[in-house]
Amino acid sequence: MTNWSSMHQRVAAYLRTRRALGFELTIEGRQLERFAHFAEQRAHQGPLTLVLAVTWANASLTPEGLGPARRLETLRPFAKYCQLFEPQTEIPPARLFGPAHRRLPPHIYSSQELKQLLAATAALSPTEGLRPVTMHTLLGLLAATGLRLGEALRLQDQDVDLERRMVEVRESKFRKSRLVPLHASTTAALAEYLCVRQRCLGLAQASGFFLFDNARPITGDQARYAFHLIRQQLGWDKPAAGPVPRLYDLRHTFACQCLLRWYAAGVDVNQRLPQLATYMGHCKVSDTYWYLTGIPALMAIAAERFEQAATMSEEEQP
Repeated sequence: MTNWSSMHQRVAAYLRTRRALGFELTIEGRQLERFAHFAEQRAHQGPLTLVLAVTWANASLTPEGLGPARRLETLRPFAKYCQLFEPQTEIPPARLFGPAHRRLPPHIYSSQELKQLLAATAALSPTEGLRPVTMHTLLGLLAATGLRLGEALRLQDQDVDLERRMVEVRESKFRKSRLVPLHASTTAALAEYLCVRQRCLGLAQASGFFLFDNARPITGDQARYAFHLIRQQLGWDKPAAGPVPRLYDLRHTFACQCLLRWYAAGVDVNQRLPQLATYMGHCKVSDTYWYLTGIPALMAIAAERFEQAATMSEEEQP
């Protein structure tokens, strides 16, 4: 039996148990704590109910209708845990609001757009400080390597090996680490950034690779806000057609452009995809295959290849 008197206590017990088993539950933990606060604001008493779960899910402001589905996805394992001790707990049905994970159409940056994006970092304030240079280098690294934003922001100085032209991504998604080779131009840009950073901040031991003027590592929220300002400056926040460009689309662009180069060079893409999956830190090659449908140009190539294969198959029939 339990003596839970609030949703906060239920959430704390659940997180304590799961984390003891090795699960970090960083994002899920914050979501569940928000749910507990939500329940407390409404003076909810007793076990979790479907009405409370659905009300909280519908309060999501996430666009594209994904918010409610993702909130319920977070609640379901928590509800199952609570039901072990409180049989009255109501478990939200799976997919009540549809799938919780749907891929949004990516914006694939053109070469001209990437140049505009990097040039626009110079207008970030303070213009004479480290912020413009940090964002310029960060965006350039994301575009050149396809790293996830969190992976780039967690880099430490010792993870960036300029001599070997390589960065080490430590314990990224699903706690996997990997080595990411760098192009010579990317290595030169990182070396130049370190020189500027040293001029601005001195030789003090850095607590991260990408820093702002307060010598503290840039956070994800700070990077996204700076990108938001750049997007507004360029007039990309309300495009006439297509999706609004996102930071994550730099990763999509890297993958799609890589595939287009391979197709243009006549490379066997199916043979190379596992290499791209490893480079990008995908746990499943199927995640990498998704990029074959990422842009119309790749879809057209895939359709043409399929048509050629189908024609050859018909010709071989007796």
